[in-house]
Amino acid sequence: MISGKRVEVSVYQKPKKGNYQCGDSYFYTETDNEFVCAIADGLGSGEFAKESSQIVIEIIKSNIHATVEQLVKVCNSQLQGKRGAVLGILKLDFNSKISSFSSIGNIGIMSITNNKDKKRNIPNSGYLAGYHRTFKVMKQKLESGTNFIMFSDGVQDKELSQCFFTNKNVESIIRTYEQTSNKVRVDDTTLIAMRYVSESP
Repeated sequence: MISGKRVEVSVYQKPKKGNYQCGDSYFYTETDNEFVCAIADGLGSGEFAKESSQIVIEIIKSNIHATVEQLVKVCNSQLQGKRGAVLGILKLDFNSKISSFSSIGNIGIMSITNNKDKKRNIPNSGYLAGYHRTFKVMKQKLESGTNFIMFSDGVQDKELSQCFFTNKNVESIIRTYEQTSNKVRVDDTTLIAMRYVSESP
C-alpha cells in the first residue's frame, strides 16, 4: 500500500492466463494540489497491447497538471497508427474539492462514500486510436472518506458487488479481492483501490 498525504492506494494486477506480460498499464501520483490515477488497457493482450498502454501512461506522466479532457485528447492523438487502447483517468482536485473521471472503453470506476453509497460511472464506448471521438467527463463533489475503485475489464461485475469494497482500509480491499477472486484470469486484470481523506493524519 502507498499512503500519500491525502490518498491511500493499493493495487492488484495479474495477466491473462497463458501470458507472462499484462497488457494493462497504470500510473498514479499525488501532488500538493491534486491526485491523478490512470489505467490503460492495450487492445488484445501480450507485448503489443502493453506497448499501446505504456504510450498512454507515459503521456499522462508528462502532463499530470492537464485536465482530464486534455489528457484523453492528447493520448488519442499519440495512438494514431498503433494498435489502440482503452483508458480511464481519475483526477482529484484538492482545492476545488471536485473529482473528475473519464473512460473510453471498458475501464470502470466506482465511488463509495463514508455512508456506503455506491456510484458507478458508465464508460464512453469505443477506444483510442487517433480518430476524433466525443466523450464525457463525469464530475462530482469530493468528500473525505470516499473510496474510489478503478478497474479494467478483467474484474467481473459479480466481484464488484462484494461488500468488502466498502472497507476503509484499501490494502484490505485488495488482499480480500486477491483471496476471493478467480485465481486464473480470463482477461488481463487491474484493480486499484483508493481512499481520499481531506487532511493528512
